[in-house]
Amino acid sequence: MARTLDDVHDALRTAVAERADTLWQVALKLHADPEYAFAEHRAAALLTDELERAGFAVERGTAGLETAFTARFGQDRPAVALLLEYDALPGLGHACGHNLIAAAGLGAALALRAVPEGAGGSVLAVGTPAEEGGGGKALEVEAGVFDEVDAALMFHPGVYSWTRAPLTAQVQYRVGFHGRAAHPTGNPTEGVDALAALVELFNVLAVLGRRLPQGSHVQGIVTHGGTATNIVPEYAEGLFGLRAATTGALEELAGRLRECAEGVARATGTRAEVEQATVRYEHFRDSPVLSERFAAHLARAGITLTPPVPGVYLGSSDIGNVSGRVPAIHPFVAIMGEDGSDHTEEFAAAAASERARVVLSAATEALACTAADVLLNPEVRREAWARHRTVAGAD
Repeated sequence: MARTLDDVHDALRTAVAERADTLWQVALKLHADPEYAFAEHRAAALLTDELERAGFAVERGTAGLETAFTARFGQDRPAVALLLEYDALPGLGHACGHNLIAAAGLGAALALRAVPEGAGGSVLAVGTPAEEGGGGKALEVEAGVFDEVDAALMFHPGVYSWTRAPLTAQVQYRVGFHGRAAHPTGNPTEGVDALAALVELFNVLAVLGRRLPQGSHVQGIVTHGGTATNIVPEYAEGLFGLRAATTGALEELAGRLRECAEGVARATGTRAEVEQATVRYEHFRDSPVLSERFAAHLARAGITLTPPVPGVYLGSSDIGNVSGRVPAIHPFVAIMGEDGSDHTEEFAAAAASERARVVLSAATEALACTAADVLLNPEVRREAWARHRTVAGAD
């Protein structure tokens, strides 16, 4: 007798429960051995070994990234990608809980592999390095990793339990000013002060910042300001981080930065160079069709998700780039109270706490069941793609 979708959900929850101890040990191993952007060799090996033992076909070095991977079972469409993050923060370890993200994605993939009725097409476990800086997902998107995928699923531990992630677009730009060196007392009129131009850019951007819309800002630092106090600097450079509520607004802000730099250069007699210094992270586009299903599955474990607080943004992530291509979810599930914050020592400790273990099991079950919904219910896929195209078309 064929199983109903509810039967498949029950079987997936059982499969996750049977692997709960293994998944927690994976999370603790990652937590105890933090590795950083594009150097997560031991983490990638730990995860791919688990997937290979379960019968996944593993491709290492996905998108030309040494610590990225794609593990697959099944064939053709529909296809679901479970996203595994596993990089840490220098000096803070897993203070963003990526050890839990990796273990949850792994566990959902293993459960789907153990319940063949839960996968009507292909299941991919995609290793995504360097979320904290480098943009592994963005590079995988450009390499076509998600071109034949119907949904991309992950969860993120946090201090809130929200159905979706209010994540902004962000990028960094390097601005350099070229002037002419001179001695400030010997031949002061021959000098063109590049550092003065850079300082003036900071002043102009401060004025601009007061007129930017909610969610947008520019924050800069001086990365080169000269070589000696008795020489007019012939070169000065700053690094500027830009954020905006949408990718379109970020592009506009980058254009304003360029206009400001060029205007300062004309006014000071310098020459400005403006270049993108990092991979651009797009804003996150939630799939409400899928995030509502994730929330419903999570509720069975006694965890309630609510919509995010309006006007509150929680940083940026390269999941935004994925969400611009396929229906995607990135719910937050709290592992500590709202009086705390991620990217802190306290959050790093929380990522190995008993509360984290409870959240890991619940989120893994919800991810596996949401993946089964996508794979086995054509109407879910149709609705998710329809909403996705509407949102993407409005960008």
